Amino acid sequence: MWTSLDLSVIGSKLFISVSLAFAVFFFFSFFPFSQNKKEPPAKKMLQPKEKHEHTHNLGIGKAIAVLTSGGDAQGMNAAVRAVVRVGIFTGAKVYFVHEGYQGLVDGGDNIKEATWESVSMMLQLGGTVIGSARCQDFRTREGRLKAARNLVKRGITNLCVIGGDGSLTGADTFRAEWSNLLMELVKTGGITAEETKNSSHLNIVGMVGSIDNDFCGTDMTIGTDSALHRIMEIVDAITTTAQSHQRTFVLEVMGRHCGYLALITALACGADWVFIPESPPEDDWEEHLCRRLTETRGRGSRLNIIIVAEGAINKQGKPITSEDIKNLVVKRLGYDTRVTILGHVQRGGTPSAFDRILGSRMGVEAVMALLEGTPDTPACVVSLSGNQAVRLPLMECVQVTKDVTTAMNEGRFEDAVKLRGRSFQNNWNVYKLLAHVRPPSTKSGYNLAVMNVGAPAAGMNAAVRAAVRIGLIHGHKMLAVHDGFEGLAHGQVEEIVWGGVGGWTGLGGSKLGTKRTLPKKYFEEISATISTFNIHGLIVIGGFEAFTGSLELVEGRSKYEELCIPLCVIPATVSNNVPGSDFSIGADTALNTITMTCDRIKQSAAGTKRRVFIIETMGGFCGYLATMAGLASGADAAYIYEDPFTIRDLQVNVEHLTEKMKTTVKRGLVLRNEKCNENYTTDFIFNLYSEEGKGIFESRKNVLGHMQQGGTPTPFDRNFGTKMGAKSVVWLTGKIKECSRHGRIFANTLDSACLLGMRRRSLVFQPLAELENQTDFEHRIPKQQWWLKLRPILKILAKYKIDLDTSEKAHLEHVARKGLPVEANI
Repeated sequence: MWTSLDLSVIGSKLFISVSLAFAVFFFFSFFPFSQNKKEPPAKKMLQPKEKHEHTHNLGIGKAIAVLTSGGDAQGMNAAVRAVVRVGIFTGAKVYFVHEGYQGLVDGGDNIKEATWESVSMMLQLGGTVIGSARCQDFRTREGRLKAARNLVKRGITNLCVIGGDGSLTGADTFRAEWSNLLMELVKTGGITAEETKNSSHLNIVGMVGSIDNDFCGTDMTIGTDSALHRIMEIVDAITTTAQSHQRTFVLEVMGRHCGYLALITALACGADWVFIPESPPEDDWEEHLCRRLTETRGRGSRLNIIIVAEGAINKQGKPITSEDIKNLVVKRLGYDTRVTILGHVQRGGTPSAFDRILGSRMGVEAVMALLEGTPDTPACVVSLSGNQAVRLPLMECVQVTKDVTTAMNEGRFEDAVKLRGRSFQNNWNVYKLLAHVRPPSTKSGYNLAVMNVGAPAAGMNAAVRAAVRIGLIHGHKMLAVHDGFEGLAHGQVEEIVWGGVGGWTGLGGSKLGTKRTLPKKYFEEISATISTFNIHGLIVIGGFEAFTGSLELVEGRSKYEELCIPLCVIPATVSNNVPGSDFSIGADTALNTITMTCDRIKQSAAGTKRRVFIIETMGGFCGYLATMAGLASGADAAYIYEDPFTIRDLQVNVEHLTEKMKTTVKRGLVLRNEKCNENYTTDFIFNLYSEEGKGIFESRKNVLGHMQQGGTPTPFDRNFGTKMGAKSVVWLTGKIKECSRHGRIFANTLDSACLLGMRRRSLVFQPLAELENQTDFEHRIPKQQWWLKLRPILKILAKYKIDLDTSEKAHLEHVARKGLPVEANI
């Protein structure tokens, strides 16, 4: 029983508790800021350093015209689409100019106002939907007068030109003459004084659309990657028939004044020889070529591949044709030789994921450059440098491009190669090493091992091939480790020779075998294997397991002296989640697989109408694939872990799709990263969309699964893997010599275990220990990821009303004429 004293005490405590509760309630009512919750770490990652500009008001009262000129290139439509949608997003009027400069001169229906829906379903189309034509009229002043009048009458003072150097030069001439053209039009009564005042200056921004990649100032032009895709599809197909009949094939690719396509094709397929206009062969090239082909056959190869740029010449400037090469091989060697001229098939077909994203990013940047332009701003070209968008003075780029042709005409071929830029130089140096340098007879005495760790990724084999052959060229003994760290522990190690990696560049998966097993529990066995095979350096090619496993090896150095050897990690994973590198080998292949699948799904949805597809992609906690595939396929949303979302966000997306079904574009595409949210699963989102969309749209789901890890590697992954493999061996060789004391290798410094990655504009080696602080180990992702800044573009192009992050603008730069970086002097 309670006593009266107990009851009084309880009553007092209850009164105090209630009083405190009311006090807290009133405090938080009057001071609501005290309730602010801590923001999740991933959300902070997306916050810009500076305040956003109100980009959705930037274009009000302005008009933009977009045209494509010169030769067509895959990805032009992506650029046009981005210009139209971002222009409309900023409040500007956007006009199509059909048939290039000819449409600008002719006017009339050739210049039409664009709408949001008018650029739907053009992202995946090759060529240019708005047409392109070679225009002689625009070369005359009379033609440019007509063009100026057509623009002024519509209030257009911003012109975006997508084309090659000739098209961009024409645009710059047009801009320089603009004031004089308007004065002449006023005198002749073509336009009024008021119209002249409203159109006092013309802003010009160029985007380079050319499959040849012949424009100096940008790493890649729109269309080049897609052309390489077409070429490699044909080369892979020809390789199978060539092997069957032991034939030699001479393949001619486009590139009248630029050998980029030929060079990258040769790197990507491991061709025996390549002819490019920038670097003609030596005078005795016929003997050298025949010797090279004979040596290849002598190593057991059943075929020879020779790549020829259509503009290939000798030192005297005389053309070297495919037929010349065929006749030489047949006459001197008697090999069954065939010629294949690829022609315009290189321009056709669906644009690659890279070209779609490149076109979209360049289109966004072009609109920003136009709307921020002033009468004093020089005409600029939007370019790609590494993974960064940059603005360069248009005529500086044009002049350097012309300088290359001048250098070739004057026989200054070394200058021509340098003027092409560092990327071209590096590719050419790596190719010459892999194809033209014989392994030395004297040996270095060093043994280098190479292995794959983690899940398979397309391009791994290309990296292994390059590492093995560059190692042999340095005089090393190369060892192949099968089945990752587990294989290293169990002694699954064998010597691998030059011919052992023949034909590996075009093979998907992992020829060495790969497992996710980490090395910590095998330290004793691994140490014994290293000692048994006398391994002096180790190259680990793989994903997050390769990174964490290598960190464990570094930690084990304190207990096991055998682990004190130089170590290099090369990122290779479809997830692109390895810290220290903006790109990983294999991610581009997976991205193209997802994009092509989404194209087919969109086509299905377009046919049936009122259908929304939810697609689940790989990537673990990393949203790279979902985000970039969303950009490349024109998705309405992409759910990822790094950009947290709530049920309210899902509701907004459903409402957005409901409104979309009222337009002529009656379909939807939503991508979901596999681990974006443990509660909002693919099934949950599918059920939610199905329920909320009843009577408005149907929902379907598709889990892509392991098809994203398969397939033959893309040209990018083959080339990237080749360069990474080659550079890793060069670094490892230097590090072994540095750590060698009295015939023993002892490497225990932080910089003796590095990861080779692409950072912005260059390949760099970073100590693994330094990358620990940049890593979220729980979720297996880097803490900072460059591609997150592209997510607003995805949302804007899908018609969401948000602000574009302009905290990191692409400022106008100048074309740098730099010498070879250290890594090229292998």
